[in-house]
Amino acid sequence: MPLPPSPRRDRSAALRRAALALLLACTLALGAVACGGSKKNAGAASASPAPTSSAEKQKFAKTRFVTNAGLAAGATYQWIVKPYKARGFDKGAKHRKTALVKAGLAGVFTYNRLKAAVRNAQGDPTLAKALAPLDRGIDSLKNLGTKLRKGEAETADVNQFQNVIGNVKDVGKKNGAEVKDQVPTTAQLGG
Repeated sequence: MPLPPSPRRDRSAALRRAALALLLACTLALGAVACGGSKKNAGAASASPAPTSSAEKQKFAKTRFVTNAGLAAGATYQWIVKPYKARGFDKGAKHRKTALVKAGLAGVFTYNRLKAAVRNAQGDPTLAKALAPLDRGIDSLKNLGTKLRKGEAETADVNQFQNVIGNVKDVGKKNGAEVKDQVPTTAQLGG
């Protein structure tokens, strides 16, 4: 028959458990503060280096413009134009639903990246001025992603994507910010 535990041993074990619980709670609280922080200071801690001169600001603006426009161009070609030309959106086509969903996501992604490229271009006066006339064309792409996903897109809709992307590429090239297609990953498309 086992001996009953002594009261001293119970207090010691309880004290150790309490100290361990307190240590664990403090660790979790400090971890949450270090990782989460407040929303006011969240950007300050993880901000990328800020350009100091206007020349650096313009360079970063062009670089961001090229990246966003390149991703838009790559998504348009890979998941809208190419499947459309291969008749992947036609009724009865193999993997049609998948192609339509990807095209819909690519349409929304393209619109968002082009809007981001326009915002980026605001840091470079000549690029911003050259892109201003294209804003209406970019806005016209807003609902085409849904149209693609539902299988309601026509040749004119696909051509509209191509034309807008071509115009953005031309403006970039004429202003020292040549845009090259960058195919985004499917994770980037969905994210």
